[in-house]
Amino acid sequence: MKTSDALALAEERGLDLVEVSPQARPPVAKLVNYDKMRYYQKKMEQQQKKKVKRTEVKNIRLSVRISEHDMQIKARQAEKFLAEGNKVKVDLMMRGREQAFADLGYVAIRKFLTFVPNHEVEVPETRQGKFISLLIKAANKPKPTAE
Repeated sequence: MKTSDALALAEERGLDLVEVSPQARPPVAKLVNYDKMRYYQKKMEQQQKKKVKRTEVKNIRLSVRISEHDMQIKARQAEKFLAEGNKVKVDLMMRGREQAFADLGYVAIRKFLTFVPNHEVEVPETRQGKFISLLIKAANKPKPTAE
């Protein structure tokens, strides 16, 4: 159909002529209510934005003198965060004289990591003032191979 005929038909029906596929030979167009089409496109974009999972960084705070049981509880909490798809920032705070013995802090963080299964260290331990921090994320599970 010629463009002029299609425009006349669209005007007669009170609709708009919208080009769907300009690369096709001949170009493809259809008669629609343009405002209604834009409204539905906007709604679809909003629906897709809702489905996108944003990763958050959850914090877990430890101390040098934390008991093993408390460490295991915090490790279970970290597991939950990782299972939800979030990253976990582990902060170990050293107070007073503990700052002189930073090696004890590194030992405590490594011990904590032994309690957290299937994790991957994204940012290794770094010392910032009285904190030793590290960032972990869920380990990418290898896809099973068909044998």
